[in-house]
Amino acid sequence: MKKVIALTGASGNMGLETLRQLMQSDVTGKMKVLLLDNKKERKLARKWKKQYGDKIEIVFGDLSVREDCDEIVNGADYVLNLAAVIPPLSDSRPDLAKKCNLIGAKNVVDAVENIKVNQPKLIHISTVAVYGNRNYLHPWGRVGDPLLPSVYDCYAGYKVRGERYVLDSEIENWAVLRQTAMLHSRMLTDNMSDGLMFHTCHNVPLEWVTARDSGLLMTRIIERDAANEVPEFWKKVYNIGGGENGRQTGFDTFDLGFRIIGGSAEKFMRPTWNSIRNFHGMWFLDSGVLEEKFGFQKESVADYWQEILSTHPYYKLAKIIPPSVISKLAIQRLLVDKNAPRKWIADGDEGKVKAYFGSEDNIDCLPTNWEDFPVLCKGELPDADIDYAELKDIKNAKRLGLVLSHGYDESKPDSELDIEDMRDAAKFRGGKCVSESMTKGDLYTKLEWECADGHRFKASPYTVLKAGHWCPCSEPGKWDFDRQAKTNEFFAQVWYDTHAKCENTLYYFDENHKAKYEVYK
Repeated sequence: MKKVIALTGASGNMGLETLRQLMQSDVTGKMKVLLLDNKKERKLARKWKKQYGDKIEIVFGDLSVREDCDEIVNGADYVLNLAAVIPPLSDSRPDLAKKCNLIGAKNVVDAVENIKVNQPKLIHISTVAVYGNRNYLHPWGRVGDPLLPSVYDCYAGYKVRGERYVLDSEIENWAVLRQTAMLHSRMLTDNMSDGLMFHTCHNVPLEWVTARDSGLLMTRIIERDAANEVPEFWKKVYNIGGGENGRQTGFDTFDLGFRIIGGSAEKFMRPTWNSIRNFHGMWFLDSGVLEEKFGFQKESVADYWQEILSTHPYYKLAKIIPPSVISKLAIQRLLVDKNAPRKWIADGDEGKVKAYFGSEDNIDCLPTNWEDFPVLCKGELPDADIDYAELKDIKNAKRLGLVLSHGYDESKPDSELDIEDMRDAAKFRGGKCVSESMTKGDLYTKLEWECADGHRFKASPYTVLKAGHWCPCSEPGKWDFDRQAKTNEFFAQVWYDTHAKCENTLYYFDENHKAKYEVYK
């Protein structure tokens, strides 16, 4: 039976590929697509109507309007919520990030939940950014790890709250997929008008996936679910990764892109241009979970850059322009952008300097040339002798002690988890499980919990133990992980990889969205 599929975020990079591939699939009877009512998306709508005819229905509206969400999900068998306001737009327009990533997510959930008969199945796309910063001490991560969005990252902060709303809902069939760093055809142009590229730490672990592979995943989920081939898929959180061929660091991502035009990261960039912490990214221990179910990881990072080499005008032009000129005209001009770390330093933006570098002293200590800058992918670090190949091999992650604890006995099957496991997990997080009993193995009936600050909240065992969420008491626009990590061992085991235990900083935005901070006494 052909399915009616509702799609949000269709004009985004993942959305474009999802729409294209679903339109080629035999499972699709009709696509319902929500687009903003603006010139750009109306042009796209005309193109799609001409291409797909009655097989596509366009709804013009906004996720922040509940009635528009009701219209898009009504009559659908599946709802794919791919819409997101991402950096750099979310950095300058946190209001839009909230409207889409939080209010929009809530409206979609409420609209689906309101349908009692033939309720659609919901796939909600979240992001790797919810995990926050990683480095070589814990480069490997998985679903269930702590959610520590980087300071001042409104995109990730609202995404955490949006996916939490999905998990707390009464929708019968939902899935949350945390998307990793994504390679797409507009990546170069999207990063040539803003200082966002300099947020990327050179030694951050990154696991890339292409937009095409992501679209293939969405298509295969619906195809195989419609054929009843993946009955255990729903009511879980997953990481979307590219697997072994997608795993790099910030440095070798830059380097590979520059090398195919005769340059290199060292020729085009300087080590002092990029932040040294407070980014996001990791290698996924569990990216094979979705791959085993759906077989979507087809393209590597190398495949992507070869395609860009052959198709993108930037690279064709680069064949006749020296790397030094490209660096000056295409990259160095962005150093003075308001979203670039060097601009924060020049302007005395103390909040962001502290968040991304730790202190001004750390900036002064940074090597100014590559010969003195330790590069992880070369096996260079100032405080460790790193075998990068060994570190990057997933088979060594547990042996090397790189896997975070979730605070309970994970050797037990889910069917055997009981109230003692809940108490252990809560204690590890500095709190307690207030509920006195639970049905063994029931991971979806909500229990009552209490955090170290005395806040009580209700959440399912799955939300806490398996999805990494904890107390939702933190205020939007505030980051106080320095304080929380002192009583929350779950947070501390990764937070102190890039923060000193003596740091006592509360980061926040003021009423004008100015980055501020206060030091606890």
